[in-house]
Amino acid sequence: MRFFSLFIFVFVVHSAFAALQFPALTGRVVDDAHILSSSAQQNLTQMLENYEQASSNQIAVVTVPTLQGVSIEEYGYQLGRTWQIGEQGKNNGALLIIAPNEKKVRIEVGYGLEPILTDALSSKIINAIIIPAFQTGNMEQGIIDGTQAILAVLGGKDIITPPTPKTNELSGFDIALFFLFLLGFILFARRNPFLALALLSGGISRFGGRGRNFGSSGGIFRGRGGSFGGGGASGSW
Repeated sequence: MRFFSLFIFVFVVHSAFAALQFPALTGRVVDDAHILSSSAQQNLTQMLENYEQASSNQIAVVTVPTLQGVSIEEYGYQLGRTWQIGEQGKNNGALLIIAPNEKKVRIEVGYGLEPILTDALSSKIINAIIIPAFQTGNMEQGIIDGTQAILAVLGGKDIITPPTPKTNELSGFDIALFFLFLLGFILFARRNPFLALALLSGGISRFGGRGRNFGSSGGIFRGRGGSFGGGGASGSW
């Protein structure tokens, strides 16, 4: 009875995964969720094509409208096995998968790239670069920056995270310093009104002078057959 129950469980799970419908591999960028502009797709495609020509590694970006009820880890694993990104024997493929409706993202890494694009580095790319952009509504930039980070890691370079936007707010120290300067100038002007006026007129003239001077392709991979084993990382926003 226990064996029969196990058999039924395995059969049901296998049937569920076998029923998954994947988009056709029409190019290096498959925007099945329709979140990328045509220019972004072209730029990503050219970037990935140039990278493959230089390294032979195959990277694909895919957006999907639904994960069809399975986890993005299982979806990515099955998609990798179905598409077989990467060259046979080298297994040098990777996928950047975005499911906007479930708010999930995953980097699926082929066997051959796992020692370089590790789970930890994949997680760092997702959490430090991709998700922050997604959280601000800039999914297109997050995908582009994430793709560039993947290529950088595979090229042996460090991950460069986007700089934190600077605010224009003044600190308490800045405000206090301004008022101290203003108070000092007022006291100086009361004692030396003509000199203060000369300083102001000269400063304005010089400032005005500076202002005037200042004013004057292919989408398909070459060969496939790569294998995936579930390496990579996932995230949500």
